[in-house]
Amino acid sequence: MDSYQQDIRGVMIAIANGSLLLPNASVAEVITYSPPVTYDDVPDWVLGRLVWRGWQLPMFSFSTLVGLVDSETTDGAKIAVIKALNGNPKLPFMAMLTQGFPRLTTITPDTLEVSDDAEAPAEGIQSIVSVNEETAYIPDLDHIETLLCEAVY
Repeated sequence: MDSYQQDIRGVMIAIANGSLLLPNASVAEVITYSPPVTYDDVPDWVLGRLVWRGWQLPMFSFSTLVGLVDSETTDGAKIAVIKALNGNPKLPFMAMLTQGFPRLTTITPDTLEVSDDAEAPAEGIQSIVSVNEETAYIPDLDHIETLLCEAVY
Protein backbone atom coordinates (compact mmCIF):
# COMPACT_ATOMS: atom_id res chain seq x y z
CA MET A 1 0.00 0.00 0.00
CA ASP A 2 1.28 3.47 -0.84
CA SER A 3 2.14 5.62 2.16
CA TYR A 4 0.00 8.54 0.98
CA GLN A 5 -3.10 6.36 1.39
CA GLN A 6 -2.35 6.04 5.12
CA ASP A 7 -2.03 9.79 5.66
CA ILE A 8 -4.79 11.56 7.58
CA ARG A 9 -5.29 15.33 7.58
CA GLY A 10 -5.62 16.53 11.14
CA VAL A 11 -5.73 19.75 13.10
CA MET A 12 -3.78 20.57 16.23
CA ILE A 13 -5.85 22.89 18.39
CA ALA A 14 -4.29 24.90 21.23
CA ILE A 15 -6.21 24.70 24.49
CA ALA A 16 -5.34 25.84 28.01
CA ASN A 17 -2.39 23.68 29.16
CA GLY A 18 -2.34 21.45 26.11
CA SER A 19 -3.26 20.64 22.53
CA LEU A 20 -6.01 18.60 20.92
CA LEU A 21 -5.73 16.49 17.81
CA LEU A 22 -8.86 16.16 15.67
CA PRO A 23 -9.55 15.00 12.15
CA ASN A 24 -9.69 18.04 9.88
CA ALA A 25 -13.19 17.05 8.71
CA SER A 26 -14.61 17.32 12.26
CA VAL A 27 -13.98 21.08 12.50
CA ALA A 28 -16.68 23.05 10.69
CA GLU A 29 -15.27 26.51 11.36
CA VAL A 30 -13.09 28.53 13.73
CA ILE A 31 -14.52 31.88 14.77
CA THR A 32 -13.49 34.81 16.95
CA TYR A 33 -14.51 34.48 20.57
CA SER A 34 -17.71 36.14 21.66
CA PRO A 35 -19.19 35.70 25.13
CA PRO A 36 -21.87 33.02 25.24
CA VAL A 37 -25.28 33.34 26.88
CA THR A 38 -24.94 31.43 30.12
CA TYR A 39 -27.12 28.51 31.17
CA ASP A 40 -28.46 28.04 34.68
CA ASP A 41 -27.35 25.05 36.75
CA VAL A 42 -24.75 23.51 34.44
CA PRO A 43 -21.28 22.14 35.19
CA ASP A 44 -18.48 24.74 35.14
CA TRP A 45 -17.03 23.31 31.91
CA VAL A 46 -20.27 24.23 30.05
CA LEU A 47 -19.68 27.89 29.23
CA GLY A 48 -23.04 28.75 27.71
CA ARG A 49 -24.67 28.84 24.30
CA LEU A 50 -23.65 30.60 21.17
CA VAL A 51 -25.63 31.46 18.05
CA TRP A 52 -23.85 30.24 14.91
CA ARG A 53 -25.51 30.20 11.49
CA GLY A 54 -28.93 30.10 13.13
CA TRP A 55 -28.06 27.25 15.50
CA GLN A 56 -27.93 27.53 19.31
CA LEU A 57 -24.67 25.73 20.10
CA PRO A 58 -23.60 24.72 23.58
CA MET A 59 -20.07 25.95 24.21
CA PHE A 60 -17.64 24.08 26.44
CA SER A 61 -14.11 24.16 27.77
CA PHE A 62 -12.29 20.88 27.14
CA SER A 63 -9.49 21.96 29.48
CA THR A 64 -11.92 22.51 32.34
CA LEU A 65 -13.82 19.29 31.63
CA VAL A 66 -10.72 17.12 31.84
CA GLY A 67 -9.14 18.99 34.75
CA LEU A 68 -6.27 20.76 33.00
CA VAL A 69 -7.43 24.13 34.41
CA ASP A 70 -10.08 25.42 36.82
CA SER A 71 -11.13 28.14 34.36
CA GLU A 72 -9.89 29.45 31.05
CA THR A 73 -8.96 32.90 29.86
CA THR A 74 -10.82 34.32 26.89
CA ASP A 75 -8.16 36.89 25.97
CA GLY A 76 -7.31 36.12 22.35
CA ALA A 77 -9.46 32.98 22.45
CA LYS A 78 -11.19 31.43 19.46
CA ILE A 79 -14.14 29.07 19.17
CA ALA A 80 -13.93 25.84 17.20
CA VAL A 81 -17.30 24.71 15.85
CA ILE A 82 -17.19 20.93 15.84
CA LYS A 83 -19.48 18.56 13.98
CA ALA A 84 -21.42 16.37 16.40
CA LEU A 85 -21.36 12.61 15.90
CA ASN A 86 -24.52 11.19 17.48
CA GLY A 87 -27.07 12.45 14.96
CA ASN A 88 -29.05 14.29 17.64
CA PRO A 89 -31.16 16.88 15.76
CA LYS A 90 -30.87 19.27 18.73
CA LEU A 91 -27.07 19.11 18.60
CA PRO A 92 -25.63 18.94 15.07
CA PHE A 93 -22.64 21.07 16.18
CA MET A 94 -20.96 22.06 19.43
CA ALA A 95 -18.64 24.95 20.21
CA MET A 96 -15.32 24.51 21.99
CA LEU A 97 -13.21 27.29 23.50
CA THR A 98 -9.69 27.26 22.06
CA GLN A 99 -6.58 29.34 22.58
CA GLY A 100 -5.78 30.14 18.96
CA PHE A 101 -6.25 28.99 15.41
CA PRO A 102 -5.85 25.30 14.59
CA ARG A 103 -2.76 24.13 12.73
CA LEU A 104 -3.18 21.68 9.89
CA THR A 105 -1.00 18.61 10.18
CA THR A 106 -0.58 15.39 8.28
CA ILE A 107 -0.74 12.29 10.44
CA THR A 108 1.14 9.21 9.29
CA PRO A 109 1.98 5.96 11.05
CA ASP A 110 5.53 7.33 11.42
CA THR A 111 4.49 10.63 13.06
CA LEU A 112 1.83 9.35 15.47
CA GLU A 113 2.64 7.53 18.69
CA VAL A 114 -0.05 6.52 21.19
CA SER A 115 0.90 7.00 24.84
CA ASP A 116 1.41 3.75 26.68
CA ASP A 117 0.82 5.39 30.06
CA ALA A 118 -0.88 2.81 32.28
CA GLU A 119 -3.07 5.45 33.93
CA ALA A 120 -6.56 5.72 32.41
CA PRO A 121 -7.17 9.10 30.75
CA ALA A 122 -9.65 11.53 32.30
CA GLU A 123 -13.30 11.53 31.31
CA GLY A 124 -13.62 13.15 27.90
CA ILE A 125 -10.22 11.96 26.65
CA GLN A 126 -10.13 9.14 24.10
CA SER A 127 -6.35 8.87 24.17
CA ILE A 128 -3.11 10.77 24.59
CA VAL A 129 -0.78 10.78 21.62
CA SER A 130 2.44 12.27 20.38
CA VAL A 131 2.50 13.83 16.91
CA ASN A 132 5.96 14.75 15.69
CA GLU A 133 7.02 14.62 19.36
CA GLU A 134 4.27 17.07 20.44
CA THR A 135 1.84 15.67 23.02
CA ALA A 136 -1.86 16.02 22.21
CA TYR A 137 -5.18 14.80 23.56
CA ILE A 138 -7.67 13.07 21.32
CA PRO A 139 -11.05 14.05 22.76
CA ASP A 140 -13.86 11.55 23.18
CA LEU A 141 -16.31 13.69 21.20
CA ASP A 142 -19.09 11.12 21.44
CA HIS A 143 -18.92 11.16 25.23
CA ILE A 144 -18.57 14.95 25.39
CA GLU A 145 -21.64 15.31 23.19
CA THR A 146 -23.61 13.02 25.53
CA LEU A 147 -22.47 15.04 28.55
CA LEU A 148 -23.46 18.30 26.83
CA CYS A 149 -26.92 16.95 26.00
CA GLU A 150 -27.42 15.86 29.62
CA ALA A 151 -26.31 19.27 30.87
CA VAL A 152 -28.34 21.56 28.60
CA TYR A 153 -31.36 19.63 27.25
